[in-house]
Amino acid sequence: MYHLFEWFETHGIKFPGSGLYHFITFRVLIAVILSLLITTIYGKRLIRILKKKQIGESVRELGLAGEEKKVGTPTMGGIIILLGILIPTLLLANLSKVYVRLMILCTVWLGLFGFLDDYLKIRAKKIAKAKGQTYKKKNADGLAGRFKIVGQVVLGIIIGTTLYFNPNVVVKREIVGSKGSSNYVPVRGEHMLGSRVDTVVTNGEVHRFVTVKTPITTIPFVKNHEFNYARLLPASLEDYTYILYILVVIFIITAVSNGANITDGLDGLATGVSAVMGIGLGVFVFVSGNIILADYLNIMYIPNLGELSIFVAAFVGACVGFLWYNAYPAQVFMGDTGSLALGGIIASLAIIVRKELLVPIICFVFLVENLSVMIQVSYFKYTKKKYGEGRRIFLMSPLHHHYQKLGYHESKIAVRFWIVAIFSIATAVVTLKLR
Repeated sequence: MYHLFEWFETHGIKFPGSGLYHFITFRVLIAVILSLLITTIYGKRLIRILKKKQIGESVRELGLAGEEKKVGTPTMGGIIILLGILIPTLLLANLSKVYVRLMILCTVWLGLFGFLDDYLKIRAKKIAKAKGQTYKKKNADGLAGRFKIVGQVVLGIIIGTTLYFNPNVVVKREIVGSKGSSNYVPVRGEHMLGSRVDTVVTNGEVHRFVTVKTPITTIPFVKNHEFNYARLLPASLEDYTYILYILVVIFIITAVSNGANITDGLDGLATGVSAVMGIGLGVFVFVSGNIILADYLNIMYIPNLGELSIFVAAFVGACVGFLWYNAYPAQVFMGDTGSLALGGIIASLAIIVRKELLVPIICFVFLVENLSVMIQVSYFKYTKKKYGEGRRIFLMSPLHHHYQKLGYHESKIAVRFWIVAIFSIATAVVTLKLR
């Protein structure tokens, strides 16, 4: 629709309201509304289809309260979230922007890997039923872990390579000098693209910018808050900075995607937390893509980023809409179809807005859930080797199951994790000024 209205304007075709499409804020609000309608109205129809196809969840016997009630609940509901993200984005966003294309690719790519994983689990269940066997969910069911990792690594390579080499992925640097000239001297790792000077007037003050290609990120809570990856390597190896950058991107996407997957263990937990993270990242996308706000906040201005607000709005709307059916007691589970994609989307957005060093704060809930599993497994292996029997730090990992074992209701655990996510996102947004 964006390109259709653009075509109308090019050919002199105008009608009441057509000018609204020029405003990103208008399309952001429409994206939220449309994603909510898709997930709530058509989500119910998809749940019926999943029930009819007997695509139900098989729950491992972990001795947790209420787990028997979850057996048979439709899974693969992540399809609802993916549709709620992709349809508004395809309809409302400028699809020629590299960042929008990257996020569409990320959503579809990890969604397909998650779908395949869910499909193989359901297939194993149906085979067991056909043989008259009692099916018990196992970790070995579904797509092998190494194939998930391969998918995440390949996505990381694609995103990292694109962000490093694509000529449209740039930042703007403010210059100080005589009117109409550029005296900006690129620092190590930066390359100025051409000699064009863009002028912006804010509050009566004239600011001039040049376009720079640079592998840079933001360091939170410090005054000189920008850091170039090239500085991590000797000057003689500067030309190989892209390898380091791509490895960082791969690590972040893999870690956050798996963190979201692990967090998806209670009704509404991963969905609500992801919605909160999406709102925070939406703030970063909006201010970093607006030259006036970026100048006011003294943060890097990233051209072509504003259109990504449409995608983020659809992402938040899809998560909130999915909660209609995923909140306790859940009528549908997202499965790996949703959880892998949500984690990958959040990680990719953080990298695109040059806030990857804020990931531990933005994704604090995912980080804690990941760490709880790593600590539990490591300590169990260590004590088994040392004492002959494995010991545990938590009653059960991931951390949300620990609180279940303590007797907390899962809806209370989910809401409290949402509150922690809100606190962590607020802390991340504060870094725009607190440094």
